[in-house]
Amino acid sequence: MTAVLAWLAAQLCKTVIEALTHRRLDWRRLLGDGGMPSGHSATVTGLAAAALLRFGAESFAFAVSAVLAIIVMHDAMGVRWQAGQHARTLNLLLRRTGESIPPEALLEELLGHTPLQVAVGALLGAGVAVLYYLL
Repeated sequence: MTAVLAWLAAQLCKTVIEALTHRRLDWRRLLGDGGMPSGHSATVTGLAAAALLRFGAESFAFAVSAVLAIIVMHDAMGVRWQAGQHARTLNLLLRRTGESIPPEALLEELLGHTPLQVAVGALLGAGVAVLYYLL
């Protein structure tokens, strides 16, 4: 439950931050990748923190969820971030051709996260787990 709540909190925060930054509400941010904070990081950290609080640091559940969290967060900052940068460059090249490019032909650019976005997502996920455990 903490993983789902952490993801939901991150996606809501992401939508609000996007709305405040761009002065428009984009409902696609509720389910979208990329942005501040990382929903992926919040989800896996919420899961790992819940396992830690419920079963302890030496439990199999915590070990598996902690390794999963490390892999997901590393991937979000590495491969997925680079894929987003590649998509941005390819879209720019497509636009420079001078041809009319339909929006559906462009690649998704918001795929990964910066280290700050991952860190904030992780803190959010851990916070949700602690609050859930205390309540």
